[in-house]
Amino acid sequence: MNPIAIIGAGPAGIRAAQTLVAHGVYPVLLDEAARGGGQIYRRQPANFTRTPAQLYGFEAHKASALHQTVDELREQIDYRPDTLVWNAEGGMLDTLHEGRAARLAYASVIVATGATDRILPVPGWTLPGVYSLGAAQIALKFQGCAIGERVVFAGSGPLLYLVAYQYAKAGANVVAVLDSSPLSAQARALPGLLAQPATLAKGLYYRAWLTAKGIAVQQGVSLSRIDGERRVQSLSWQNGKGQHRLDCDAVAFAHGLRSETQLADLLGCEFAWNPLNRAWLPQRDRAGRSSSPGVYLAGDGAGIMGADAAEMAGERAALALLEDLGYQVDPQRCAQLEQSLERIGRFRQGLERAFAFPEDWADRAADGLMICRCEEVSVGDIRQIVGEGHWEINRVKAHCRVGMGRCQGRMCGAAAAEIIARESGRNVQEIGRLRAQAPIKPVPFGLEVES
Repeated sequence: MNPIAIIGAGPAGIRAAQTLVAHGVYPVLLDEAARGGGQIYRRQPANFTRTPAQLYGFEAHKASALHQTVDELREQIDYRPDTLVWNAEGGMLDTLHEGRAARLAYASVIVATGATDRILPVPGWTLPGVYSLGAAQIALKFQGCAIGERVVFAGSGPLLYLVAYQYAKAGANVVAVLDSSPLSAQARALPGLLAQPATLAKGLYYRAWLTAKGIAVQQGVSLSRIDGERRVQSLSWQNGKGQHRLDCDAVAFAHGLRSETQLADLLGCEFAWNPLNRAWLPQRDRAGRSSSPGVYLAGDGAGIMGADAAEMAGERAALALLEDLGYQVDPQRCAQLEQSLERIGRFRQGLERAFAFPEDWADRAADGLMICRCEEVSVGDIRQIVGEGHWEINRVKAHCRVGMGRCQGRMCGAAAAEIIARESGRNVQEIGRLRAQAPIKPVPFGLEVES
């Protein structure tokens, strides 16, 4: 009999595995990382000695509990770290582990693939020394180093303040935090944020701590450009008071997160436009069932909700799977999880109002700005194709190759969609979504295939 597969060993995937095991079902847990925990609770290498408090701050107890759970599960499940799932079709998952390709047949699958940074490029973003916020966080957590000696954090979203705080707390020189969202928007969003008072309090603490340490926090900011020759040397930005310049040797930036939905697409899930996430997301019911039989969705890969919600969604998706297999599950627990997820959803609405998407970005983007660094496609290239009458995103892709490179549109797709929408005079949801293609991430030539 084919096993149940779980893709992703972050908060959602680990709690899903734990729930299945508690009911006597032993899944295969596949994860790209060497050690379970996901991005937010990313574990340091085994020979590193930093304490959980140093690594995770307020979330140390949650991180430790999740790590303990996956460690205890190792002997009860088929746990496969360092394993990339790069394709899914016909009841089979294509995987890559230590240079060897293999196929895994599954009975049902829980997709818990998490999220990545949403990048809106600025001139100079391809210079050495420019990172996404998530990449900067990985360097600090997993490698124990800062991305530079004078770092600027920019963009928007809760991760902006969290990573800046983590860097400053670790002793790095944080030059400034540049938030594109105005303070007035965050003040207006306060009633919605009170749905999760403890989470709100942590965010306010990060902001206040940075200010108390003398780190400049600017709001309502637009990045103008990043300058340097062989590496970042300075950053220019503007606000209502005019143009400003900062000397720095590293920049980390992003405008919130985007869900990793490629595998859900390849698994045949139906998608719908989600205005809260400003993205096309795979459809699921309150329990995590997708539109594709035997496919369940949990965590940020199905919609940005945060780590606490991911754990709940992982458990709920596993309970839904067990229900569908005929197992007896606790209906009261299912209802509690759904109610908690609904409450966090209200908080997320407040967050999106507080950290509003910079809808004027596409207007400000110059023709020479590089959008797709894999295929060297500029804003002007996209505008030219739209000017020729093509506005559906996959048609634009076919004509100028935006999104055809190594990242398969994971980094450039959101920005390209904004340019197409603005240039064609349409709403961003009208121009469609990039169709997923295998491999969803780069795989080497000459793979050895396990028999």
